[in-house]
Amino acid sequence: MLKTAVKPKWIAALVFALAVAAVFVLLSQWQFSRSLEKDVAPPSVTEKVQPLLKTLQPGEPLLGSAEGQLISATGHFDTTKQVIVQSRVQGGNVGYWVVTAFVVDGAPKLSGVGATEEVVIPVARGWISDPSHAQAPPAGNLTLEGRLLNSEGPILKQNLPAGQVGALSSAELTNLWETTTYAAFVVSFQEEVNGNNVGANATHGDLVPITVTATDQNNKINWLNIFYSIEWVVFAGFAVFLWWRLVADDYRREQDELFDVDHDDEDDAVNPDLGK
Repeated sequence: MLKTAVKPKWIAALVFALAVAAVFVLLSQWQFSRSLEKDVAPPSVTEKVQPLLKTLQPGEPLLGSAEGQLISATGHFDTTKQVIVQSRVQGGNVGYWVVTAFVVDGAPKLSGVGATEEVVIPVARGWISDPSHAQAPPAGNLTLEGRLLNSEGPILKQNLPAGQVGALSSAELTNLWETTTYAAFVVSFQEEVNGNNVGANATHGDLVPITVTATDQNNKINWLNIFYSIEWVVFAGFAVFLWWRLVADDYRREQDELFDVDHDDEDDAVNPDLGK
């Protein structure tokens, strides 16, 4: 079989197969490197306060590069649009978030069916231990500062008390508030009216500031890319295997010709009726 393998055509085929395998190995390495690629901004970037209007637009999804970004915005709270979000942990205790619609000044209006003049973003103003402790938001035009986070998926819960929801879902709140809502929400750190802090950390009531820190997700492994990396290695091995299989088939044909083996005659000898 070695004499067959060293024929010029099979040596050329081997070179081609190795070249293809090398390309597959390079693709495997590329996929592996992507599995460890940083897909979110490091905390050193997200901790610099950026204007909301330059970070996210209404109708757009929140990308990983902006996840956890500290933002600022001016506007006012809509006192008619407030919900209590269940099952929120603060300091080891389970309670509720008070979430109010914040009308963003200067937010671009969406066009089309169902578009409204008012564009809001849900703001988690603080944590409470009992839903009856929820307070009205501060009045007047104010400056908001907080952390921008992705909307949660809606959770279907039966027989919820009025004004309560199971998750902080922008899609659900859009239908509930009947207004254009950002596809994200803000955890409020500071709310100022005329330079005076009126947020949860400045009041002495039951509203407790929500503790949310920067999350560094850069060490997460993308297992899908790992799978693709292994897949390309398998393809590389298959390229060499295919070359070996073709050489083996050629070698068997040479042996058949050398010993003058006629498989059709053998079949006729075993089954005489086939030739009739």
